[in-house]
Amino acid sequence: MTTVTTRTVEYPADSLTMVGHLALPAGVERRPAVLIGPEGMGLSDVERRRAEDLAELGYVALAFDLHGGRYLEDPEEMLARCMPLLADPDRMRGIGHAALDVLRAEPRADPDRTAAIGYGTGGAVALELGRDGVDLRAIGTVNAMTTGRPGEAARIRCPVWAGVGSEDPIMPPAQREAFTAEMQAAGVDWRLVVYGGALHGFHHPPVDHTTPPGVGHHPRHAQRAWRDIVALLAECLPVTD
Repeated sequence: MTTVTTRTVEYPADSLTMVGHLALPAGVERRPAVLIGPEGMGLSDVERRRAEDLAELGYVALAFDLHGGRYLEDPEEMLARCMPLLADPDRMRGIGHAALDVLRAEPRADPDRTAAIGYGTGGAVALELGRDGVDLRAIGTVNAMTTGRPGEAARIRCPVWAGVGSEDPIMPPAQREAFTAEMQAAGVDWRLVVYGGALHGFHHPPVDHTTPPGVGHHPRHAQRAWRDIVALLAECLPVTD
């Protein structure tokens, strides 16, 4: 097992002071870099661990913040912040660009070899970076099949992988169809994996606070989705010594 170094990074975005979690692999050389977006509740230990997992694999990884260092346990408070955010592509892009600037400014990160992955709202931010024409090697999302403004998906310059639970009421079949139609019409190299029997947020371990209806953990599919994301990065953003 390699030695991973972590630190907290603060940066401005969306009129807030964001608090991200940066994980660095062992060594001193530059490495490919991955941005990690959290679910709507905000940055948690789940995404922090994922950043460290990726650092173990040799990536520089930044788990970014959505709410100025806060984790929103109350579903009503979370929805009150996230729904307007999801309806405003420019705000999502601002949050994504601010985090990406921090990641690319890290001396260990190769700014020309970056990818963005995310869950829920954080995945929507990753997609908006792609629709904004950002040079990414891959975009991977779970529970985040949002559609964008007409025609802007044509600016996506990398493969897009999306995972969703078959029983997700927040991303139902009609939303899947709209998303895949958008990707196909734009000529994007896209893939969709539907995990049978899984609800929304299936990747996230159980929490000790109230969650919106239709949210639930699925341990086997959570592991499978993570393996699929790692495989996407290995294909599109390999770590080379």
